[in-house]
Amino acid sequence: MKLGIFLVLFGQQSLEQALDTAKSAGIQAVELGTGAYPGTSHVNAKAILNDEAAINRIRTAVESRGLTISALSCHGNPLHPDESVAKAHHEDFVATVQLAEKLGVDTVITFSGCPGESPNSKYPSWVTCPWPPDFLTVLEWQWNEVAIPYWKEQSAFCRKHGVKVAIESHPGFLVYNTETALRLRREAGDNIGVNFDPSHLFWQGMDPIECVKALGDSIYHVHAKDTKIDARNTALNGVLDVKPYADEINRSWIFRTVGYGHDDDFWKHLVSTLRLVGYDGAISIEHEDSLMSVNEGFRKAAAFLNNLILNEKAGEMWWA
Repeated sequence: MKLGIFLVLFGQQSLEQALDTAKSAGIQAVELGTGAYPGTSHVNAKAILNDEAAINRIRTAVESRGLTISALSCHGNPLHPDESVAKAHHEDFVATVQLAEKLGVDTVITFSGCPGESPNSKYPSWVTCPWPPDFLTVLEWQWNEVAIPYWKEQSAFCRKHGVKVAIESHPGFLVYNTETALRLRREAGDNIGVNFDPSHLFWQGMDPIECVKALGDSIYHVHAKDTKIDARNTALNGVLDVKPYADEINRSWIFRTVGYGHDDDFWKHLVSTLRLVGYDGAISIEHEDSLMSVNEGFRKAAAFLNNLILNEKAGEMWWA
């Protein structure tokens, strides 16, 4: 495995500066944001798609530092009921797939998207319970009339360009857990897999280790981000928490730097289980810890995971 980083963390730096920062902490692979929610601070897929000089600059900047690109990321909502949002995110996705092919990158990361409750909606509508029965009617329409047709088409498009799609399971979108991730893959195409991020699973009460076993070879990419559950707030209010992320002391859970939500044993077990199901790609640090600065959170995560991956490799040598 390679230690990676979602490079949008250093969006205030130039691409070259951000790569140098990553390299100095032992990073081996970078995940580049190319549009939609991650923004275009380093790479604007639509703007450079036909600019071979710009594409070569990215390739050279990465390779000259001994790094690789683990994935291009354009997390968005191409199923958004607002046609202007859906169109913009879809175009970012299409351009990202085409750019990935030109760069020789085989994985593009995004969200599944979430439609509204009907063709007349203004905002996305995420269904979280089966009753009243109206919700199941909405859910059936979202999957069968919107999501599956869209992703079948994108699966075929990606296959033509030699690219796999890694869908990040995230509450608020149709794919948010193991069951929904596997459903989309089954219904739309087996080149649609998962960007595995345990932080989104922890706060839903899921066991990431068991999720890895169930997802198996559908895991195309992995994010390293932790979550800390506040026992008292959760006991009082459950985990469906809409308070602002900055209201840490009152929230049921918050995102944390790797190792600050779950201990070494969990992360060792996670890395080992990923290896057991055949994953040998990047473990990409995504920093969203509001209690640590960008640099502190990144450095601590990198040191923690570097040690973990080195120990894992040493174990392989011993077993060999």
